[in-house]
Amino acid sequence: MLESGFDIDTGKSLQGGRLFGRQAFVGIQSGWGSVLLGRQNTSLYDYVGNYDPLALAPRYGVVTQDTSFTARADNSIKYVGGFGGLKVSAFYSAGADSSVANGSEVPGAPKLGRGFGSYVTYDSGPLSVGVAYDEVNTGTTTLNPDATARRFSGAGSYVVGSVKLFGGYRWARGYHGGVIPGSIAGASNQGGNLYWTGVNWQATPALALAAAAYYQDFKNTGNDPWLFTLNADYAFSKRTRAYASLGYIKNKGTSNLGFYDNGKTFGNTNPGQNQFGVTIGLRQVF
Repeated sequence: MLESGFDIDTGKSLQGGRLFGRQAFVGIQSGWGSVLLGRQNTSLYDYVGNYDPLALAPRYGVVTQDTSFTARADNSIKYVGGFGGLKVSAFYSAGADSSVANGSEVPGAPKLGRGFGSYVTYDSGPLSVGVAYDEVNTGTTTLNPDATARRFSGAGSYVVGSVKLFGGYRWARGYHGGVIPGSIAGASNQGGNLYWTGVNWQATPALALAAAAYYQDFKNTGNDPWLFTLNADYAFSKRTRAYASLGYIKNKGTSNLGFYDNGKTFGNTNPGQNQFGVTIGLRQVF
């Protein structure tokens, strides 16, 4: 699997300038599952796409509140297995981000850049539930070598006719200098609880509509942002679809959540400023 991401306006490689920055791995597969080696999606990434009403839309889904939901890890080994309605996965990375100087695969310091996680999902008829865990060391040899960020999430969905309902939760904490984006300064403040809910409606065979709300409650602060989203997707054919997405961010206190830009979301507005965004596009699948 080799996937390349590039900026459609400039042609420049994304994901830190990597040629195959999305995923680049090899693996083997049997009836007991798959073992994969290389640059891969983390467990949070693989898991949450099933439970985000906006299906990880870059500017208007759960990733706006926490970009770790679309994190990838270099030099990783992953196991994925499916057993009826049960699906399990676990991964380990010896250096999650090789572009961090002195923070990944440093001889004699194996914990620097180390990342690991897992998820379990279960599907039974209209019901789907899942849980996931992720941990990554973000320190370097010169700055907070023990810095760690930990995240846990639980979510579910339920189908009623042409409607699919969603709900989810994500707990996050930073330790020993680990930072949770959006938190205020101070080691004891690095944490937040993220909640979301939403609905998908297949209005006609060609038209799909979605609506969702995402709220994050940060530790020891009242700076807790909301994100509200709407999406419409219209299929002209099996290969061609048009879409429109609307998002509104309501910041509280000095929260500065903004829409996704250059790999980040917090810091993209002035403190307490709200933001509105629209994306319209045409998708062609080959």
